[in-house]
Amino acid sequence: MADRARSEFILGGQRSGKSRRAEVLARQWLERSPDHRAVLIATGQAWDGEMRERIARHQRDRAERVPGMVTVEEPVALAQTLRQHSDNGTLIVVDCLTLWLTNLLMPALPGEALDEPAVVAAGHALCEAIAAAPGPVVLVGNEIGLGVIPLGHEVRQFVDALGRLNQNVAAACERVTLMTAGLPLTLKDPT
Repeated sequence: MADRARSEFILGGQRSGKSRRAEVLARQWLERSPDHRAVLIATGQAWDGEMRERIARHQRDRAERVPGMVTVEEPVALAQTLRQHSDNGTLIVVDCLTLWLTNLLMPALPGEALDEPAVVAAGHALCEAIAAAPGPVVLVGNEIGLGVIPLGHEVRQFVDALGRLNQNVAAACERVTLMTAGLPLTLKDPT
């Protein structure tokens, strides 16, 4: 990955192979040099029992597939965390932007939700952090705009906000990959 693109945005639906691709890129990065590190910035939060089990399963599976990758949990301050952990020898994996946006829009306590300008500003700060990162960055996110138009004002607002975020992150990254059924389709490539 590092010899082809410094940053990669991996999009797809649920269970499309997005996280698995990011893990493969991290494992390849770690295998290239004993001086390389890989850090996963996990944005998911365990709001209920099912999500707690899902996170625990992801942690177990990731530890098996990419031993040595360090996990940092950060549900909101993504740009700052990316800047804090990025260096020339460290590949950063962000998994996932969709949950991060959800955390910004639907916080645990009423009245804490960011307004639209603040969400847009957070997305721009993330894109600036991607561009400024000295080491490689791999971001994972969901493509949810391929289905029917959702019912409900809030859901449509979320789909619109995610679509804008995905477009901005795709523009900021050198490579963009769409995953379907475990297969990568390159949408943007620096070569």
